[in-house]
Amino acid sequence: MIGVIGIITYSEMCGRVSAVSGKAVFDAVRERTGFKAGLITLIAAEIVNAMTLTAEVGGVAICLQLLSGLPYRLLIVLATIVVGIVVWVMNFNWIERIFGYGGLCLLVFAVAAVKLHPDWGAVGHGFVPHIATGNKLLFAYFAIGLLGAAMTPYEVYFYSSGAVEEGWTAKDLGLNRMNAIVGYALGGFLSFALMIVGGALFLGKGIQPETLGTIALGAGIPLGEIGLILAIVGMLFAVAGASIDTLFSGAYDLAQFCGFEWGRHKSPAGAPRFTLSWIVLLILAMLAVMTGVDAVKLTEFAVIFSVVALPLTYLPILLVANDKAYMKEYVNGRLANVVGILYLVIIMIVALTAIPLMLLTNLGQG
Repeated sequence: MIGVIGIITYSEMCGRVSAVSGKAVFDAVRERTGFKAGLITLIAAEIVNAMTLTAEVGGVAICLQLLSGLPYRLLIVLATIVVGIVVWVMNFNWIERIFGYGGLCLLVFAVAAVKLHPDWGAVGHGFVPHIATGNKLLFAYFAIGLLGAAMTPYEVYFYSSGAVEEGWTAKDLGLNRMNAIVGYALGGFLSFALMIVGGALFLGKGIQPETLGTIALGAGIPLGEIGLILAIVGMLFAVAGASIDTLFSGAYDLAQFCGFEWGRHKSPAGAPRFTLSWIVLLILAMLAVMTGVDAVKLTEFAVIFSVVALPLTYLPILLVANDKAYMKEYVNGRLANVVGILYLVIIMIVALTAIPLMLLTNLGQG
């Protein structure tokens, strides 16, 4: 819940900056904060993007393996080719529609959560932020992980660049606000449904759902084969869509920092260096997955290191959104600044504690 409010707040800022200025946030950060600050932000963003993309390509291959039973390494190559073809031939709107609607299959977990008849009093108690009893360090580690997963940097860079791709102007600020609220709230709802399923089905039995196949069983056990298939298909579309977002984000950031022509609204020949950037990023991710790295473990590392990079992402966004020379009458209002500064303080704290907690808890193993 805390992470969802944070990503809604900063995504709305990003969309507003893009709609008013006609420039994506990373472009604005580079222009307003200078070369050195922009370069540090770029390096941090690209490291996290590379780790996240590698984990996502592996995740797509795992979902395909669950559906087909084919060899994992073959499916890594197939997943890379399919993602590359989709990005090459589809326009921005169709990519959003296909993977967005396909990801709605994950709503099967909401049905499964109801079907499992959890203790709704306990669910309500868990929904309210509190400090759990027991191992406080372990609790803090997972709380930071959840915040990092909700506010991972590629989301805001992709969101703001997408606003430019779609040609938003100041007239679209209402649409921007609605997209930020509804889109990320839906993601938060699905995450909450997954937590309910995990608590009701696995927690009491001492099972830790550390693989995508085990997670899919959360829908398969209460709903049968149809629920299982819908869960895997939903995960496939969600992870594949996220991989495309991350891939675009990496190419967007590099192109905007270097001043290249960029955008999926342009043909590959119309933005050749942008096109080459995402092709290279995708190939590097494929090669990394082929080494046998554990996609699930890498996801955990990516989330923790994204937490470390959060201040480098969100502080410049807050500064640009308050720049009157840049935003004119559309600068942050009082509420946006209060919430934005509050989250910036939280982000600074978790960024400083993420790595120590990862080491002290042995990657959450206790």
